[in-house]
Parts: sequence; C-alpha cells; structure tokens
Amino acid sequence: MMNTNFFHILKTKRELIPLAGIISFAAFGAFSFSIYSLFCKSDVIINKSSNPEPWETVDATKPQKLLTIRQKWKPIEELENVKKLMK
Repeated sequence: MMNTNFFHILKTKRELIPLAGIISFAAFGAFSFSIYSLFCKSDVIINKSSNPEPWETVDATKPQKLLTIRQKWKPIEELENVKKLMK
C-alpha cells in the first residue's frame, strides 16, 4: 500500500521527482561513505574490548582524511623515546 501510494503521488505531482531523486542520492551517498569508513579506515573502531589502546595501531604515515593535500608526517623524537620507555 505504501509503495503504490508513494508512486501515485510522484505520478500526480511530477515536480517532486527531482526532490525524491536528490534525497535518494544523498541517502545512498551517506550510507556508502559510512560502509567505506567502516571497512577501509583504520581510525574507525567497532570492538574496543579486544584492543584497549586502538590509537596505537593507526599508521601515522597513511592519511586518515578523505582528501589530503601536501601533508607530510615526521615522528617527534621525544614522543618516540617516551613510547619506547613505556613498553
């Protein structure tokens, strides 16, 4: 009943077709990006109980943003020394 009613409204009010298309495209894009982030990004964590410090496994040389322009990463010597002492 809902599908036929929805399509009936789109048939009678044709000016709503672009709006429905844009909203559908935006919803699909948001869903796709969340799935992409879930499986491809190392900073998205689902199970925190298996690794209590998950930020230690994030590769600092790999950009975490969707688009990175001229980013260069260099390790901080003092911080690396502190990490070695803590282990």
